[in-house]
Amino acid sequence: MTMKRQVGFTLVEIALIMVIIGLLLGGILKGREIIINAKVKKLESEYKEITAAIYSYQYRYHALPGDDKSATKRFKLSSITPEITTITNGNGNGKISGDFDDASEQPDKTKESRHLWAHLRLAELVQGEPGSTILPSNPFDGVAGVSYNTISYDDRIPITIPGLFVGFTNIPNPIAIILESRSDDNEPHSGDIQTEEFDYTDNTIEHKIYFAF
Repeated sequence: MTMKRQVGFTLVEIALIMVIIGLLLGGILKGREIIINAKVKKLESEYKEITAAIYSYQYRYHALPGDDKSATKRFKLSSITPEITTITNGNGNGKISGDFDDASEQPDKTKESRHLWAHLRLAELVQGEPGSTILPSNPFDGVAGVSYNTISYDDRIPITIPGLFVGFTNIPNPIAIILESRSDDNEPHSGDIQTEEFDYTDNTIEHKIYFAF
């Protein structure tokens, strides 16, 4: 009588499979952590680059980009970008008006937060087409921008940063917590990093994060 061979995995084989699965999952999680850390550092670097560009503009021209009332005297538009036809002066009051994430297709003269980028690009202090008012992107598929003073956006909790701030949109809640932990006081509505959301407890929320200038 012939005995049928039992088909299946031995305990050793099962253990080996579990080890392989564990290694694969560990590698995936580690890779995700590396990507997140790289994005956090990129955003922090972007903040530093923006502030450095604004300081450089002030040092050169004794004016804030976007608020510069003599920009049309300083710069000429490039023939390389014929679709950009005008340079807009600011009002020279030492502030940057307009929402930091203003999405106007054709921003008027009151949107200094958009014309700031045109002035910085004309001065060759940031990348982009000279005279373009397009907001730069951030590593989390949002935008970066600059504005002034304690403004409440979209009926949210007011931002209490005095003076200029650099803002970033679409920041996932876990990333907002990391940014606060690395550079500030872990309080959502005080210090140099703030959010207009109630707190950092809901991981489904994407924040607008504000960095003091």
